[in-house]
Amino acid sequence: MHVPLLDLKAQLAPIEVEIKAAVNAVIDSTRYVMGPEVDGLEAEIAAYTGVNYGIGVTSGTDALLVALMALDVGPGDLVVTTPYSFFATAGVVARLHATPVFVDIDPASYNIDPEALAAWFVANPDCAERVKAIIPVHLYGQCADMAPILAVAAQYDVPVIEDGAQAVGASSPTVNGVKK
Repeated sequence: MHVPLLDLKAQLAPIEVEIKAAVNAVIDSTRYVMGPEVDGLEAEIAAYTGVNYGIGVTSGTDALLVALMALDVGPGDLVVTTPYSFFATAGVVARLHATPVFVDIDPASYNIDPEALAAWFVANPDCAERVKAIIPVHLYGQCADMAPILAVAAQYDVPVIEDGAQAVGASSPTVNGVKK
């Protein structure tokens, strides 16, 4: 039996006509890159997520890659993340010749376990200075528990790149100790 990696036909069915009309409008305009649809999407995403700017890229994979490149991640660097994610999360780290480091997940949410994250830093003090980023991955419409993740990141002065591709618009129950 063939089991596809990803089958989106059931999700496409109710919006197929609308999607095809939007794609055809872009084709008809011949503005395939940086057209008004991109500007509109960026503005809508920014408003929806409550931030000042949204920047469209080709994929969630490229969004992670751009963020890691902005942090100058490269050979010899470590990026701490979850093993329970789409392969692109670790793939972009490897693409930059850095090393993904996996910490365990919270079995209730399937998101990165903040206690496992903190424990990794305690158990690996000689590696902590090589960590260039922490990437929690928000899954199934729910956020990782960001308050303790951000606390660990602050303690070790490590930037956090949130991968929200599978939870756009979700909010963390607490950020900086404030319940959302």
